[in-house]
Amino acid sequence: MAGIYFHIPFCKRICAYCDFYKSADRKRLPEVAEAMHRELDARRDYLRGEPLHTRYFGGGTPSLCPPELIGGLLEHTARLFDCSQVGETTLEANPDDLTPEYLAALRHVGIDRLSIGVQSFDDDCLRLLNRRHTAGRAIEALRDARRAGFDNLTIDLIFGIPGFGGDSLRRTLDTALETGVEHISAYHLTIESNTAFGRRVARGTFAPVDEAVSEAEFYEIHDRLTTAGYEHYEVSNFARPGFRARHNAAYWHGVRYLGIGPAAHSFDGGERHWNPSSVERYIAGEAAENETLTDRDRYNEYIMTRLRTVEGIDLREVAGRFGNERAARIPEALRPWVECGAAEIHGRKVSVPPRRMLLSDAVIEALFET
Repeated sequence: MAGIYFHIPFCKRICAYCDFYKSADRKRLPEVAEAMHRELDARRDYLRGEPLHTRYFGGGTPSLCPPELIGGLLEHTARLFDCSQVGETTLEANPDDLTPEYLAALRHVGIDRLSIGVQSFDDDCLRLLNRRHTAGRAIEALRDARRAGFDNLTIDLIFGIPGFGGDSLRRTLDTALETGVEHISAYHLTIESNTAFGRRVARGTFAPVDEAVSEAEFYEIHDRLTTAGYEHYEVSNFARPGFRARHNAAYWHGVRYLGIGPAAHSFDGGERHWNPSSVERYIAGEAAENETLTDRDRYNEYIMTRLRTVEGIDLREVAGRFGNERAARIPEALRPWVECGAAEIHGRKVSVPPRRMLLSDAVIEALFET
């Protein structure tokens, strides 16, 4: 089973924290769409005949696309790939774009899951993040999505925002639970140097929260959502039973995927490929770059992705794929983390307890090979 990802890099407004490749030059959208169709044709054999099980439109802001553009890419994909087993077709959306008419059109062209970038239900926080929607508009968009027939909704939230923990975070979680969405992704704010927040940090007018605040907010999110019946199945992801994000799970479990569009990444099981992070160069047909993964790369990637999930790693699988010596080293390397409760070993399963997943990067680092 494989996945396909369409990267739509265009945005109406640049968020203060965003480090992804994006463009505000929306006039180029038709040209990018034409180039995406050309890329589909050129890479029709990339997945080696594997049937697709997920399709995903990410960005950027894919909800800026006319429904017929989305539908055209899906129809073209269905002509080139086996889509008979697709179980999830997701589109990332800004709440401002989700009018009843647009939602109905998305359903008509084949979108069955929406990933809505809410980030917070606090209007002051949204202004700080430079989001273009309000909390009220986000709530309205979720209600309209239900009326349009969407029964699989996920929202993104951000925590670790200076000045917006405490009561603000609690109110956001209250509202998120009241909406009844099937899935919630809660990401810690990261501050990169090439963002508006990064430039403010360099000027000394903004500072990230400290580790104690990060940990307290992570615990609060974990406790509130798991008590409400969500499974904390990956560091940043919580799902109602049966509603895990299938497309993202493909990344975490080493499934092949094809990325279409500027800056899109692909993986064929042995090599990574990535398109140019430039609308102009992508339209011109510049070839993707590639990297062949070494045995060490594959081992590190396995450790990095699996230990971020509740399933963790299987020592028998490690031995089969990467050798008995590596499998034997893992329990000893993790002894300090097991003793402090940040890792668990039960038989052949090694994992990070969900409530301690904020420490998963440190646990992973203990096993990395350099």
